[in-house]
Amino acid sequence: MWSILANFILKYRLPLIITLVGVTIFMGYNARKAELNYNFAKVVPDSDPDMQAFMEFKELFGEDGSILAIGIKDSSLFSPTNFNRLKYLTDEIESFGGVTQVLSLPDLPRLISNKEEKKFDVEKIFKTMPDNQKDLDSLLNVTMNQRFYSGQLINEKNGMILILVSYDRSYLNSDKRIGLTQDIMRAGELFTENTGIQLYFAGMPFVRSVIAGQVKDELQMFLIYSALITAFIMLLFFRSWIAVVFPLLTIVVVVVWVLGTLVLMGFKITLLTGLIPSIIVVIGIPNSIYLINKYHHEFLAHGDKMKAIRTVTAKIGLVTLITNGTTAVGFGVLMFTDIIILKEFGIIASLNVMAMFVVSIIMMPIVFSYLPSPSAKHLKHLSFTPLKGVLDSFTKVVTNYRPAVFSITSILVALAGYGTYQVHSESHMIDDIPEDSRVKQDLYFFEDNFSGMMPLEIVVDTHKKKGVTNLKNLKKIEEYEEFLAAQSDISNPVSIVSFIKAARQAYFNGNPKRYALPKNNQEKNFILSYLKNQADSSGLIEAFVDSTGQKIRISLKIKDIGSTKMDSLINTVIRPKQEEIFGGTKLTASITGTTLLFIKGNSFLIDNLKMSFVLAFIIISIIMGVLFRNVRMIILSLVPNVIPLLITAGLMGYLGIPLKPSTAIIFSIAFGISVDNAIHFLAKYRQELYSNNFDVRKAIDLSMHETGTSMIYTAIVLFAGFVIFTASEFGGTVALGLLTSITLFIAMFTNLIVLPSLLITFDSGHRKSGRHPIIEEYDGFYTDDEEIELDQIKVADNARLPDGQGQQIVPENQKN
Repeated sequence: MWSILANFILKYRLPLIITLVGVTIFMGYNARKAELNYNFAKVVPDSDPDMQAFMEFKELFGEDGSILAIGIKDSSLFSPTNFNRLKYLTDEIESFGGVTQVLSLPDLPRLISNKEEKKFDVEKIFKTMPDNQKDLDSLLNVTMNQRFYSGQLINEKNGMILILVSYDRSYLNSDKRIGLTQDIMRAGELFTENTGIQLYFAGMPFVRSVIAGQVKDELQMFLIYSALITAFIMLLFFRSWIAVVFPLLTIVVVVVWVLGTLVLMGFKITLLTGLIPSIIVVIGIPNSIYLINKYHHEFLAHGDKMKAIRTVTAKIGLVTLITNGTTAVGFGVLMFTDIIILKEFGIIASLNVMAMFVVSIIMMPIVFSYLPSPSAKHLKHLSFTPLKGVLDSFTKVVTNYRPAVFSITSILVALAGYGTYQVHSESHMIDDIPEDSRVKQDLYFFEDNFSGMMPLEIVVDTHKKKGVTNLKNLKKIEEYEEFLAAQSDISNPVSIVSFIKAARQAYFNGNPKRYALPKNNQEKNFILSYLKNQADSSGLIEAFVDSTGQKIRISLKIKDIGSTKMDSLINTVIRPKQEEIFGGTKLTASITGTTLLFIKGNSFLIDNLKMSFVLAFIIISIIMGVLFRNVRMIILSLVPNVIPLLITAGLMGYLGIPLKPSTAIIFSIAFGISVDNAIHFLAKYRQELYSNNFDVRKAIDLSMHETGTSMIYTAIVLFAGFVIFTASEFGGTVALGLLTSITLFIAMFTNLIVLPSLLITFDSGHRKSGRHPIIEEYDGFYTDDEEIELDQIKVADNARLPDGQGQQIVPENQKN
């Protein structure tokens, strides 16, 4: 079949090239519409109870992560000049499109009791900006007496204040968010230039904007880096610009197809799918290396270019299809998870890995058929002395020192097994951002000087319409809030309880000592009657009480304490106390919010990725079973590729690298890629067995020197290609690149040393007559002529082959 395919490709090479160009133009046209995904990644499925509770919360109260906080801790701010500049900064930010509200010291409102109309009037504390220190200090004292703002906008202990900027919902999930955040930061920089006062930024809009901007920059950076590095390595290996241009040409085509496929499937570019073009560059190169290397071996054997091209397609076609298939499985299993971002990543990556095979197998015969025959310079790499010496030493080791190989491997596996047990799972909200980045440093500043900035929400259900007006309910909720405020990692809560306390303070002429809940129902009814007549122009009441008055929102900010500590805080501290406080009442509370969903989402991700690896292992094992139809060969092929994964897991344990989505994902991907080398080696090994009277040692030696060259080349390319991801600003991408490159590099040694050692030890070389696995059932398997001993071959006839190139030779052991 593969010989027929080779002839078909060469016969119809012009129409095929035109077809490829046409498909690429079509994909390129669609690729122009590719967009970044600005939505917060939904990891927890819609069917999950916590996700359903969060969606209900958003329907009742809106978004929870829509506020950007600007922190200031500098006493020089409280001079008339600088305070006026703060007012100017506040007004400028409020004028930006996409900003719905700004809460800042110069614009803070307060409630004033209007006894005549029995309502509260809202007036600004700073009606005009003071021009002298005395007036400023007087108004600042009035501000400090507004207890509602203490712990929310003002830290009385250290003098730090906040500016809270609310984003319009339409800006939060679009590219406008990045532009708005940049405008706010530029305004802040100008303020700093004029005052010398440092500003600190935090909040989900800030974090998400910075991440989205960096993703966009890194997409281009990694694509360029991966292309340049792989091109350099190919030039170094093959000493030919042709050997560089052909792989890059196939990669350019498939990268265009990747972006086109994203658009055609209605997907947007995420942090994961954005890596696919660079990954395609890296994993697409091995196809070219094996094809070019085999082409050069064939041409060196007989000097016939067209025969060499046909032979490459016939002999390498099936193996390349299978190796691309196993790599696609490593990615493809991710589409069976319940997580949208992983599904999209798995679908796009697996489809385009197979597209890489189609493009490579079509373009290689066509491109090289138009090019001149390889020169002696181009073939020089086949006899590269240092590389030949390395392969000779590997052959010597597996032939003479197998006990040492098995002993060292066993020790490494035992150590790795112990290290694997030390691996722990831990995730943070801003886990992937580097320690020295502004995002993380500013967050640490907030956590040290004010409180955490990660949103956490609690919904208290009174289970009764207008239950919020029940004083007993309010006092229970106040007790709950006081408990929450006492937790070192949580900010002071804000809820309707806070507003009622502020209203009572206003009712008693702003006396800060009266900032408390009403003492009795009579007092409560007076205050609520005033609030009833109060127009909620800011929508604050609606943001904290549902329309029926049954459910109350308690909004908090929490430090980025990590998934383990968060889980302990929620389940062993807050929930038990919650049950204690609300026990014996009808009140119930549910904890939700972006932070809780993120932490749960990471745990959910890890569980899904573990299952993906198991599924990948099962599918690839089945593929190996179909290929070899021999349980022993399946085990021998899988063992050398499981060992690198175990060593990598052990390293994670010893180095304290936690298991999180970015590290868990590498195992199924790396396994799918590394097993390719085993397939190539075993395919060549089976060929050499038949060509050399089933002499296992000789088959190993010959396979080592031909396939081993390609395996080393591809290992170096894969290592260099994945290691460039360590230049990322995101810790997850760094971990993905570093651990994958280490795994694949170790896999090169296990496939070149452990696999041959296992074959020599456990494979007798004998095959049952009439039983031929699929790996052997394709054209050219029994006519491998480049390494066959002359005394084992005999000329079958003097007829020319159909293409008129060379003579047909048949090994003696294959003659009837």
